[in-house]
Amino acid sequence: MKASGDTALDDARYARAAMCAVYGLGIIGMLGVYGVIQERIMSEPYNNEMFTVSVFLVLCNRLVGIVYACGMVLYYGEDCANKAPLWKYIAVSFSNVCATWCQYEALRHVSFPVQMLGKSFKMMPVMVWSIVISGKTYKAVDWGIALGVTWGVTQFLLTGEISSKHAGKDSSAYGLLLLLCFLAFDGFTSTFQEKLFKEHKTSKYNQMLYTNCGSAAVSFSSLIVFNQAGTALAFCSNHPTFVGHAMGLSAAAVAGQFFILSQVKEFGALVFAATMNLRQVISILVSYIMYSHPISTMQLFGLMQVFGALFYKSYLGYVSGEKGEKHGHAQLPSKEGDVELQKPSPIGAKQ
Repeated sequence: MKASGDTALDDARYARAAMCAVYGLGIIGMLGVYGVIQERIMSEPYNNEMFTVSVFLVLCNRLVGIVYACGMVLYYGEDCANKAPLWKYIAVSFSNVCATWCQYEALRHVSFPVQMLGKSFKMMPVMVWSIVISGKTYKAVDWGIALGVTWGVTQFLLTGEISSKHAGKDSSAYGLLLLLCFLAFDGFTSTFQEKLFKEHKTSKYNQMLYTNCGSAAVSFSSLIVFNQAGTALAFCSNHPTFVGHAMGLSAAAVAGQFFILSQVKEFGALVFAATMNLRQVISILVSYIMYSHPISTMQLFGLMQVFGALFYKSYLGYVSGEKGEKHGHAQLPSKEGDVELQKPSPIGAKQ
């Protein structure tokens, strides 16, 4: 018969496991919804008319992000003043807008599974940026896993159909170029954000607020400079369904961000990395089912290689964590303001 102390400890473990599952399901669910809506907006027509102003979606997402960040800053009583020089926030904002625009725009030319899988290439750019900007070093096993993932993605791209359903015959090459640009900009964004956290001790919501404000300003300026604001508003007026989709996209993005930050804070980067790997698998499968993308046998093997390498990385992290606990060196969860510093390494990083 268990003692009352043991029973209470078991109850606490079950409650913690249940909360981890809730956060994990929240991440997978919200980002899954985000992926489905994103593919619907960018790759399917609205009454025979395709949406083409990708930067308008960036603006919508950033405006919702500003509201969320302001609410969190007020809730936690954080200082609203900028902790880092404004030019650094602007640099992050510009690269963030470029990365997001490339991500959306790529869906007009390649399928969602290609876009999702192509993001796994971000490991190499992020590792290179980390070496250049922060002077980091990586073990041979990290480079080996990154190479395995890159090989699997390359095999997927070269052995089957990758174009979007309504794209032209020669547009897949342009879509892949956009994905490469996304990887370069996104790698710079995440690496520079981490540098801001370390050098200027910014809290996550303070940085989120200023980055979103800067990104909103950049995307709005782009709409005005390239005379696309009228086109976007006219599309909203002509297609009310699109407005609902755009609002749902932004809401899912912010909700996913909440679950991500909560899981990283409470359970660490390793659990989050494993969750994101599972999210990739589920999102790709849902896309294949909903939008009937063709897939070849070699592409299937490429998928298995990519996710096998990613889950192996998560396993290595788990083993390393177990050894740390046995020697009394287990890492405790960070404080609320340091959550972003716990984000995963480029191997298996979030998408």
